[in-house]
Amino acid sequence: MLEQMGIAAKQASYRLAQLSSREKNQALEKIADYMETYSAEILDANQQDLADARANGLSDAMLDRLALTPARLSAIASDVRQVCTLADPVGQVIDGGLLDSGLRIERRRVPLGVIGVIYEARPNVTVDVASLCLKTGNAAILRGGKETHRTNAATVKVIQKALQECGLPAGAVQAIDNPDRALVSEMLRMDKYIDMLIPRGGAGLHKLCREQSTIPVITGGIGVCHIYVDDTAEIEPALKIIVNAKTQRPSTCNTVETLLVNQNIAERFLPALSKQMAQSGVTLHAADNAMALLKAGPAQVVAVKAEEFDNEFLSLDLNVKVVAGLDDAIAHIREHGTQHSDAILTRTLSNANRFVNEVDSSAVYVNASTRFTDGGQFGLGAEVAVSTQKLHARGPMGLEALTTYKWVGFGDDTIRA
Repeated sequence: MLEQMGIAAKQASYRLAQLSSREKNQALEKIADYMETYSAEILDANQQDLADARANGLSDAMLDRLALTPARLSAIASDVRQVCTLADPVGQVIDGGLLDSGLRIERRRVPLGVIGVIYEARPNVTVDVASLCLKTGNAAILRGGKETHRTNAATVKVIQKALQECGLPAGAVQAIDNPDRALVSEMLRMDKYIDMLIPRGGAGLHKLCREQSTIPVITGGIGVCHIYVDDTAEIEPALKIIVNAKTQRPSTCNTVETLLVNQNIAERFLPALSKQMAQSGVTLHAADNAMALLKAGPAQVVAVKAEEFDNEFLSLDLNVKVVAGLDDAIAHIREHGTQHSDAILTRTLSNANRFVNEVDSSAVYVNASTRFTDGGQFGLGAEVAVSTQKLHARGPMGLEALTTYKWVGFGDDTIRA
């Protein structure tokens, strides 16, 4: 089965690479329209997936990732239309010039070819990946988790219908809808057909892909994100940012998981934090040096376990630790962070600059929520993933991250001396 999918995707990629921006945008508009026209079918499939997920005891965080609503589906369609408005990077000349030999060279953006994405209970990924791949002339092979296989199958059926209405091959976007885990291992060895692999899920999935894939892998999306509250931070604005970073959508990878508080502000800040977190329904996991001050407020407070500094809660839980200062905060982030998104709340420019320069994460913020690490928020359109590695792509991966380049040389019957 996967061999035939690979052949179809590779053939489709040749066709997609030749499309004009206008033709690609027409297909995307049709997909957005059909997502709304056939929303009932997609939502019905999603309800069946949700019922199974609840019966199997999935966590609230996973159920939230899995769930589609009419509003979420409408937002997904809007994201596709947003991709239409973005500049097409394919064919862009990055640089070049005339050489002493007389050869004129250009470095030109081209599609990668076929992109494989393995993801868990995130049905929005199906449409995000499809739209970004189509915009950049790439075919896509998608393998969602077993929790979403009905939703993904229904979504891809709608996408393929839209593609065929535009005269494009259905093989441009395909989904492996069989939940058999053995197919993941088979997919990881499809280097004959797939040019780049992107896993979107937990640490176990990323480890599996790094160790077993014969295809280049882009890893990321594990977000043990930190906010450091400097002793010059203002309490009310800081609390507003922390509430947003923790509660706006707790099941996402850019949600703050650990709060580091400067010891000079802890006595004033932590009781106020406890009051605010009680109102927000957040359970605080306190280090020994933060426990007494947090318990002075009304929040639910438990002792932090050492391993929780390395884990994503993806829920209304927040680690809190008092640190001696900026050096201590940076050291903690280096030891426990995942190079995803980290922030400093400060009114001191030198501390802000040090944090930006010394915290080696794909996104670093000064006086802002970590929730901004997102392709749409960065103006990239729908994102295919957040990369926390350093080669090829880093941070939210938009259109340019789904291209490579080729060198093109123009001569006048030119030969090498």
